Amino acid sequence: MKPFTHFAYAALIVPMVLAGPLSSSAFAQENQPREAQINVSGEGETAVVPDMAILSLTVLQQAETAEAALTANNAAMRNVVGALRERGVEERDIQTSQFQIFPRHEQTEAKEGNSEPGKIIGYQVSNALTVRVRDLSKLGALLDQSVKLGVNEGGQISFTNDNPEAALTEARKKAVAQALAKAKTLTEAAGVKLGRIIEMSENSVRPMAQPMMRMAMAKEMASDSVPVAAGESTYSVTVNVTFSLQQ
Repeated sequence: MKPFTHFAYAALIVPMVLAGPLSSSAFAQENQPREAQINVSGEGETAVVPDMAILSLTVLQQAETAEAALTANNAAMRNVVGALRERGVEERDIQTSQFQIFPRHEQTEAKEGNSEPGKIIGYQVSNALTVRVRDLSKLGALLDQSVKLGVNEGGQISFTNDNPEAALTEARKKAVAQALAKAKTLTEAAGVKLGRIIEMSENSVRPMAQPMMRMAMAKEMASDSVPVAAGESTYSVTVNVTFSLQQ
């Protein structure tokens, strides 16, 4: 029994001996001085002429019954989609983005602070499309034809580029160059040297959709299509860079 007891005792001692150097090493690492760093940001923008527009078109129809409202909405939407296809918009560029059916209630006055919906007086059906227009020369005519065939509710229009990567790449280069220039100016003023890059991150911003307002067409205009100005699309990139500092 004595050899067995002696072996068990030794087994308990070994982990304790090994644990000592590991704990000391971890403690030493925690107490090492933190590397001096500097964090700067840079911004870059690139403006390019857009080559594509994204439309949000909504058809809204009301009727006494849900079935009648749906039938009217379907007819108007078929006309709109048909007109889009006739003018060269491809199937892949037409997508249903929202569909709703809900009742319409008569308005009632609130009594004792409680407002309850009145009786149902009809139904409303709303069907929204997202449309990509790749030929901007057809955009004005498409908008005008869509409104004539049934588009009657709000909507948005945004201009973008089918392949914006080249513009984003240029914006990234400008942002990094600005961040590096800032870091050099700060370190030279402080009398220290700029070291290696420790960390880098970016945040890019693409053109935002703009509200599509209802426009009254002047009678003296030679064309019946809606006048549209695409302008330029601006792509923005912000980078955050952390450098080490050398004395």
